[in-house]
Amino acid sequence: MAEHMASHTASHMASKTPPILPETSAWRITYAEIAALAQVKRPVPTTWARRHPDFPAPVAQEDGRPLFDARAVVDWLASTGRGNTGARRLRAELALHTLAAWRTPSLPASVLIGALTSLVCLHQQLDAPVADGCPWATVLDRAADLDPDDRFLVSELRALPDPDHTGPALAALADELIDAAYNPAEAFDWILQARPRLGSRDLAADEPAPAVVRALAALSGVDTLDEGSVIAVPHARTGDLLAALHDHAADDSGHLYLAADPDPARVRLVRRRMLVRGVYEFRLDVVDGEELTADEWGDPNLLVCALPYEAAETRDPKTVLEQVAALTDYLDTGSTAVVLGPADVLTGPLTRHGDADRLRRSFLKPGLLKAAIGLPDGVYGFRPGYRTAVWVLARVPEDRRTGLVLLADYSAQPLTEPVLDTLAEDIAIWRAARWKPDPRHEPRHAALVHGTDLDDHPGAAFTPQHRTLASRHTRTVVERPVVIADLERRLSELQERARTGELRLHAQAEPRPENQPVRHTSVARLLRTRRLRRRPGHRFALEHLTPEGHYTVLTPEEILGTARIGGRRIDRGIFLTAYGHAQFTEPGDLVVTAHPHFGVHVDTEGISLVAAPARILRVHPDADPPVRPRVLAALLRAAAAEHARTSGAVRASRRIEDLVVPDLSRAEADLYEAVLAEIDGRAALLREQTAALDDLTRVMAAGMADGTLTIRQLPHTDADIDTH
Repeated sequence: MAEHMASHTASHMASKTPPILPETSAWRITYAEIAALAQVKRPVPTTWARRHPDFPAPVAQEDGRPLFDARAVVDWLASTGRGNTGARRLRAELALHTLAAWRTPSLPASVLIGALTSLVCLHQQLDAPVADGCPWATVLDRAADLDPDDRFLVSELRALPDPDHTGPALAALADELIDAAYNPAEAFDWILQARPRLGSRDLAADEPAPAVVRALAALSGVDTLDEGSVIAVPHARTGDLLAALHDHAADDSGHLYLAADPDPARVRLVRRRMLVRGVYEFRLDVVDGEELTADEWGDPNLLVCALPYEAAETRDPKTVLEQVAALTDYLDTGSTAVVLGPADVLTGPLTRHGDADRLRRSFLKPGLLKAAIGLPDGVYGFRPGYRTAVWVLARVPEDRRTGLVLLADYSAQPLTEPVLDTLAEDIAIWRAARWKPDPRHEPRHAALVHGTDLDDHPGAAFTPQHRTLASRHTRTVVERPVVIADLERRLSELQERARTGELRLHAQAEPRPENQPVRHTSVARLLRTRRLRRRPGHRFALEHLTPEGHYTVLTPEEILGTARIGGRRIDRGIFLTAYGHAQFTEPGDLVVTAHPHFGVHVDTEGISLVAAPARILRVHPDADPPVRPRVLAALLRAAAAEHARTSGAVRASRRIEDLVVPDLSRAEADLYEAVLAEIDGRAALLREQTAALDDLTRVMAAGMADGTLTIRQLPHTDADIDTH
């Protein structure tokens, strides 16, 4: 009896203990999410479902939308080869979605990432699956045999809660990711790329964007180093830079890799990350702290470093430059350093003759500074206001010093792969020419300046404005008249399009006859009669909205026109993990907001997300009489203008639901919709003209500012006008 009571009590307690791992459940996705997953346009999945009988059937309905089992969809996409996402990446997305569901208070992100990356490392070291049916204790014994001093993986595996249950399941997931990847190193990187969706913001906040990391590795010249060179990365963080340098190095280069970081957990992570790349301990030394072990391994041939972020309020320029000076102490003759840091210190103006100014100019006299480059915005995704720059430093023999510095300013360029590739190419040619001008190539967005010219202007910014007379006649300058002529032709073409009637406005508006009064209705009535449907906006964490991502997010700023549509986006993985209940817009949806004042936007494309307090008004396709999106948007703007918020009032005088608009007949609504479509077309044409005029103004101003352009007398001007 006592034994039965004890068994019952234990069973009851176990039933009250929340499971660490979630129950396996279907990942349900909509047509819009299928399109994003397959990297196709929104209507394509609907067409697949209609044309292909073997397309997975919906498993549920939500607000009239069919929901599909993501695993079935992924299997169908992989087996048929449809879409633009590879089968490996599709399988990885499923595994990573499962991983995100595992994060609980009992299994936080740091423990989850540590254990999973350790299992991937163990798989690579053993060259065998870790989920082979053996007890978890056996897995730990194998790990201890590989890591007897517990330097990179044993502690992470022992930190798992409920290891007999969690461990084997996590091992199976690690094997699944490796099977989906080309190799364990790619699976390891996929896990780290999923850090934001797992809530591990501390691991991702101070890492440069992946495209920037790749660009730094490309411009470092790591692929030109001799075999067995020493490569160093202080402040390694999670090893993004170190891994990128290894990936860019020549195969079988036999390089030695040194790294340091003050966080012991990150040091262990970096060791695992390099081990899965085949860099074994006799060619790898990652240490706790900020000092590299150069005394044991030799001075590095290449040093690449992203200086730790510090807020502008507490950032001291002299301290930043002292950090750079300390890094150059590692450089021997023939060595190179690439340093990413704050632009206001590395390239911005400084106080004349101040300590920071004197220290910065001290890099010029020995010819250490070879390039100073201002980078575009967005280098740090979680630090949108942090402007950065790159210094390239090299210690060369005195008889080979040219005294030239390449100054480049990419701050006005978009942060895209082509822009970063251009930068890497310019630096590679500059290095290959041994820091001398190459007559076959002219740097873009850059100028070659004598260091003495910079030294003679204390406090001046390190930007391309310091041009020599010779640099004023570069290819970019010579081609300006051609660019201007092309822009003038473009404007002529746009003007001709408007003149020839490609876009015609024939509204044929006339007074309404008195015997044809217009009926009126309200937004509330349109909602009650189901001619409109209302969908809420959703609250998104600001740190999840970045310029890069899979889905556009429309906030009130975009609706009111104070921000560019497409400037805020969200990663698909974060969305599916944290905002799976949010709904996408459909083509023709009206996105409206009443705060801080009324605004409406017609989303003609769909597949956007709406951030509260903005919300969606969706036109019912079978409404009778129909509601035309452009017509309703125009009428709502007019109605809202009559009830604008009084200055100082907290609320508008009327809610959106209370706005009264004309209820037009089908024929009249169709005519009005056609006129508005023509107006939208003409507005798009005007925007193209405005963009061309802006480019023309910019190019001409650049030429006039540096004295390389002049304006001949225009043909229609009076030659007798006195210009003096």
